Amino acid sequence: MAALGWLTPRRRSATARSVLAGEASAEAARKTARPDAPPHAAPTAPEAPETASGTGTDTAETAAEPAFPVPGDDLAAAFFDLDNTVMQGAAIFHFGRGLYKREFFRRRELARFAWQQAWFRLAGVEDPDHMQDARDSALSIVKGHKVSELMAIGEEIYDEYMAERIWPGTRALAQAHLDAGQKVWLVTAAPVETATIIARRLGLTGALGTVAESVDGIYTGRLVGEPLHGPAKAEAVRALAAAEDLDLARCAAYSDSHNDIPMLSLVGHPYAINPDTKLRKHARAHDWRLRDYRTGRKAVKVGVPAAAGVGAIAGGAAAAIALHRRRK
Repeated sequence: MAALGWLTPRRRSATARSVLAGEASAEAARKTARPDAPPHAAPTAPEAPETASGTGTDTAETAAEPAFPVPGDDLAAAFFDLDNTVMQGAAIFHFGRGLYKREFFRRRELARFAWQQAWFRLAGVEDPDHMQDARDSALSIVKGHKVSELMAIGEEIYDEYMAERIWPGTRALAQAHLDAGQKVWLVTAAPVETATIIARRLGLTGALGTVAESVDGIYTGRLVGEPLHGPAKAEAVRALAAAEDLDLARCAAYSDSHNDIPMLSLVGHPYAINPDTKLRKHARAHDWRLRDYRTGRKAVKVGVPAAAGVGAIAGGAAAAIALHRRRK
């Protein structure tokens, strides 16, 4: 299979598994959504947008733009990618650190995850056998655990590792949609439980995330469909919009990654936030708006590569290895 770096989202069509993953995520999101998220004061005012042509905010074009989001438009909503869009780094990475601290990992599991992490980083190849192995290994960590247990741990991990990593600028953008009376959803490959915790802590409506199968509140070690990544994200947004009677042409979506071009292309107001090189190029070519809240040179993106994101917890392996070495 082609290396991930050469594979553009436009050549990756939705499969039956990605549709299933999207529909399952939309159903889970609606079950846990807050009916009326109360307004919260935004940490900072939104930074002025950088236009797709790279000009500043004093241009006539920017000044003439109508107000957005439109207050009272209940057919519109906003969809925010999580990793490096709303939060610095990857939620999976931080969640993995928290699980390691609580001794969810054994030495043998660390070694296996480290090898898988190295494979994806060095080879950069979406090999089906390796991807399936990564999924199985990661899901084996939570298999047999209660959903309520992981939710409780997730609350602690948010306070320990995630709360201080929220981008104030992106948070302000989300708040603008809330203040306009619109629903705001996170959309991420992270487990839906983790994403829901983050959304609730930020006062957002809810979250679309990867759904791990559970029976009677116990994880089975299987996914519903596939990880919510690439085309699956677009399918989740499409399914949620249909269920919520939203007009996607009036909705907005925000992401840092070219892998989310399928999701961004669904809406009438796509935004590239802290964009990677491919997304920045695509956004400029299609006249999408850009915002960058990083300082100095391009920020280092901590976490797992897109291919490794298929494991619900595997991203924590790198952090776990680093922490283990520091303690030796």
